[in-house]
Amino acid sequence: MSKKETTCSFCGRPKSQVRLLIAGISGHICDHCIIQAQSIVKEEIPSGGVGLEGDDAPLNVLKPTEIKAKLDEYVIGQLSAKKTLSVAVYNHYKRLNQKVGDDDIEIDKSNVVMVGRTGTGKTLLAKTIAKMLNVPFCIADATVLTEAGYVGEDVESILSRLLQAADYNVQAAERGIIFIDEIDKIARKSDNPSITRDVSGEGVQQALLKLLEGAEVNVPPEGGRKHPEQKMVKINTKNILFVCGGAFDGIEKIIARRVNRQTIGFANVEEERIDKDNLLEFVNPTDLKSFGLIPELIGRFPVLTYLEPLDKTALRRILTEPKNSLFKQYVKLFEIDGIDFKFDSEVLDFIVDKAVEFQLGARGLRSICEAILTEAMYEIPGSKNPVKEYRVTLEYAQKQFSQSKMAKMHAA
Repeated sequence: MSKKETTCSFCGRPKSQVRLLIAGISGHICDHCIIQAQSIVKEEIPSGGVGLEGDDAPLNVLKPTEIKAKLDEYVIGQLSAKKTLSVAVYNHYKRLNQKVGDDDIEIDKSNVVMVGRTGTGKTLLAKTIAKMLNVPFCIADATVLTEAGYVGEDVESILSRLLQAADYNVQAAERGIIFIDEIDKIARKSDNPSITRDVSGEGVQQALLKLLEGAEVNVPPEGGRKHPEQKMVKINTKNILFVCGGAFDGIEKIIARRVNRQTIGFANVEEERIDKDNLLEFVNPTDLKSFGLIPELIGRFPVLTYLEPLDKTALRRILTEPKNSLFKQYVKLFEIDGIDFKFDSEVLDFIVDKAVEFQLGARGLRSICEAILTEAMYEIPGSKNPVKEYRVTLEYAQKQFSQSKMAKMHAA
């Protein structure tokens, strides 16, 4: 009689019917049961997959100068915003590593608001910081947020994204950083309270207060309304750093009125000191209140910084200098097809001039490049006569751009 075959102690499958059978002290478990047990653990303990051991371990703190140096590799200019963000992130790390001693001094959060025209680099700064950090990071768009109960996304969906970025590790998510873009789009529509509900304005600002002040929030891991039956996960926002960015279109007029009032009756020296092209340098919390942010929200963002408008010199550098510059991206695209791609210097100046004319900032550079190169990127890869080198001249760039939809819409 043959020896009895070893079986799994959980499901009873014999060794011959499984790929792997692991022996324990008093039994065995097969690979089928291991996989099933793992899925149960993930479902029952959302924070139990990644980094569970050592979530309270000290973080590797990058010095402000080191953070700024990394930002310099991708973002041109914006010295003030870089320094402010570097210090805020550094203090966030230190705050997380702090062990409260006998003095019971607890460091408060330094949430940040960045004010700057469109295309000056607010989102790029956030994305670049995300690459270098070893804490969970997510970017949320305030334009889709509405007050609870209305069509759109609840503010809790921001925490759902952070939880997903942390691979559902709650402890890691509670040490993360959230960047809220287009924060100016939730400004109060009018200074006068209205009978109608401002569901995508002041209502959202009120809802955000709970997240910013450090409360325990029940969060749907998969997002709110699509999965109403899912289990809620409790997240404490006390140690989550919030960074917001917005164009605040029209705030320069508010700053100008305030600055002009201050300079009345004084010598012209003060007027000469004020840079009319960069009034954002003088932005303060009062201006944000006049724009439409409620005082309670402004008070929870103690750090306020600005981004300078991009001049021709900065836009020219943006085209070629950063690690991920547009020029290097197009060189790579053509290189994949075995083509040596080159721009004449005059073409770069032409692209910059058009970006300044259209007032689109750095974001407009890509649109102009696409308008110039679309025809070439369409024809060259399928050409019967293989091209080894492709050079863009000023004459070609002007011709292609004048024929593009972008130029025609601008002319209209």
